[in-house]
Amino acid sequence: MTTSTAPPTEQPSWVSCANCRSLVYGKRYQRLLHVCPECGAHARLDAPARIAQLFDEGSVVPLDVPATQLNPLDFVDQRPYAERLTQARHRTGQQDAVIAVKGRIENRQLTAAVMDFRFFGGSLGVAAGEAVTTAAETALRERTPLLLVTASGGARMQEGALALMQMAKTSNALAELDEAGLLTVTLVTDPTYGGVAASFATLSDVVVAEPGARMGFAGPRVIEQTIRQKLPAGFQTAEFLRDHGLVDGVWERSELRPKLARLLAVADTPGPGWGEAEADPVVRDSQLLDQLPAWDCVQLAREADRPTTLEHIGYWLDGFVELHGDRAGEECAAVVGGIGRLDDLPVMVVGHQKGHTTAELVHRNFGMPSPAGYRKAARLMRLAAKLRLPVVTLIDTPGAYPGISAEETGQSGAIAENLRLMGSLPVPVVAVVTGEGGSGGALALGVADRVLICANATYSVISPEGCAAILWKNAAEAAVAADELALDAASLLRLGVVDGVIPEPEGGGHTDTTTMSDAVRRAVVVALRELRTGGGAATSGTGGTDGTRPVAGRRRRFRAFGLAETPAAREVPPGGPGAPGT
Repeated sequence: MTTSTAPPTEQPSWVSCANCRSLVYGKRYQRLLHVCPECGAHARLDAPARIAQLFDEGSVVPLDVPATQLNPLDFVDQRPYAERLTQARHRTGQQDAVIAVKGRIENRQLTAAVMDFRFFGGSLGVAAGEAVTTAAETALRERTPLLLVTASGGARMQEGALALMQMAKTSNALAELDEAGLLTVTLVTDPTYGGVAASFATLSDVVVAEPGARMGFAGPRVIEQTIRQKLPAGFQTAEFLRDHGLVDGVWERSELRPKLARLLAVADTPGPGWGEAEADPVVRDSQLLDQLPAWDCVQLAREADRPTTLEHIGYWLDGFVELHGDRAGEECAAVVGGIGRLDDLPVMVVGHQKGHTTAELVHRNFGMPSPAGYRKAARLMRLAAKLRLPVVTLIDTPGAYPGISAEETGQSGAIAENLRLMGSLPVPVVAVVTGEGGSGGALALGVADRVLICANATYSVISPEGCAAILWKNAAEAAVAADELALDAASLLRLGVVDGVIPEPEGGGHTDTTTMSDAVRRAVVVALRELRTGGGAATSGTGGTDGTRPVAGRRRRFRAFGLAETPAAREVPPGGPGAPGT
């Protein structure tokens, strides 16, 4: 099957925005990528125009899509389907609703399936499903990322159950890419509904949408007619989907090329000499620490001006792409994460996020995650495992959110799932307690090969105030409780709970955030360097070729806590305490 990838036709002299009716000079409108400069509305693009905007000039090669059945049902409504099909092909110059190509974005190779709403409303029929599947199979064969650009009203009615089967066919094709560890990205454009939204569009590793793009299973008119209720403003728009954790981000059209290129950079793995020049700032002997009283550490750990996870990311990650949502209907601002390059090494960073101002703290729920926050973290860590990316977690939370809504949506289960998942990740994992390490809410990001702590941070089973109120029956005894809980860095290092302490500037990390963040960066680089080269639980390469080694080492680390013997004196077989020979 041949497809058209020709650039769009000549732009008219003046264009009227379909949203606000403003007049825009045609050439300016084209330079703005068909985005209205007055209201920001993103006009609908056909597939050739989309390809021309996204891909490097001259890099696009159409894929040869196998022929499919034409008019398999001999369907006739007011006119024969065959006649409608011929007319759509003549009008668009395309064989069907999807163009499959391969090419480059900022010189990075990828394969793509791009939908065109002009062709039968972008409906998913056998030819469209075959084009998407062919693109996925090409990506699998050539080991390139896959980009899906969606625009559809749903499955094509005129092809009956055969159209319905394309949902399963395309979904299975994406499953093969998951099994092969290849990145998949969906760009949702307006509109994306029905069988496309309920299959390949929402199965990608990263799902982003253009501003205002709508996506859902059922259209708003169908929903209103069914439930007989007025839908809220902005329902099913990209912004609504982001706020409900269903897409990773809303990207302006001008951002698409650079942000997609950042994602494609996950395949750029540095050689075995990575990080060798970095000096290790970590202190591993508790007797070398000038440790403050525990209660002073509590106050410094809670200092509002300590650098947050997003500030650490801004200091030491290049090309960071933040990913949002648990994909189950919620977004939690108390946990942030995404992909970036740490001294050219692609990594997944996940951490608690507080803020500095009252407004920020309220928006982030004071760094106390809901179940959605932990489920988002789990989703990102599973993606890291698929793409063989090391995981870095930054811990700074008073604890998991203890409210009614959290209990109703499974807080305990979300935390437990993260503990199990992190113990099973087949890639190197480094955790740093940068501020407060509060109870299970902190540990849910703390099951790692290397656990480090900043000098004035804390890590505890409960807050000192909570402990004092329960055991001393007086919250005023919090300072005494802090000493008894051994929650300061020196005590935690002595107990073996942490592997090392990252020094802070005199007076605390908030006095010189740049110096503190650079120390954290160097500590993480050294830890990952050791793990990548076999100096710990992982093997060589980004995450090692044998996923059982990091898992076994990590599990041994946590298996040893609380034993009367030293960890080295009691070697636990890889199969666990129930394995033969124990």
